[in-house]
Amino acid sequence: MFFDQNIESILHQQITMLEALITSKTRVKLLLKFFLNSTNTGYLRGLASEFNESTNSIRPELNRFEDAGLLTSSTEGMRKVFKANINHPLFSDLNSLVRKYVGMDDLIDKVINNLGDPREVYLIGDIAKGIDSDELNMVIVGHKIDIDYLEELVIKAQKAVSRKIGYIVFTPGEFELHYPKLNQQKLLRVWSTSSTS
Repeated sequence: MFFDQNIESILHQQITMLEALITSKTRVKLLLKFFLNSTNTGYLRGLASEFNESTNSIRPELNRFEDAGLLTSSTEGMRKVFKANINHPLFSDLNSLVRKYVGMDDLIDKVINNLGDPREVYLIGDIAKGIDSDELNMVIVGHKIDIDYLEELVIKAQKAVSRKIGYIVFTPGEFELHYPKLNQQKLLRVWSTSSTS
């Protein structure tokens, strides 16, 4: 079988590895927030509310990331707003690490070429906003997507990534029709045919 137990084991090891390397839950949340979707921004009190943590636990982590050059900040009114520094030499490595933690890279690499004629894959929901979640929801855009095969892979992948995986499949025309109704802040393109060329 294409998505066998070896792949499930690799995905589980990647998730466990990040949690072992980075023991601070707050730091992991900040990595997800800023390095999964580089357009995300956040300010101290907003992050405290979003993470359900105190500002005292988040402030030192933000300062560490900013001092290391991983985050940049700007002032908007009375707020100091943080954003990933996409020009930092480690940005692409951190982005890749976070994508592996979420489970997206391996799912896309192992699955996408065997589904039919996929054009784009999007993350939707909290994970797309960089908020850790037990759910990984995707929008798959393409033609002749093999739904039976996709469902079989989703069942196996859920065990490997320790997340419930949801999906919706659209043809390009259907996606264009529904795109304006989707919450753009919770939509992150993670694969497209143009990114593989």
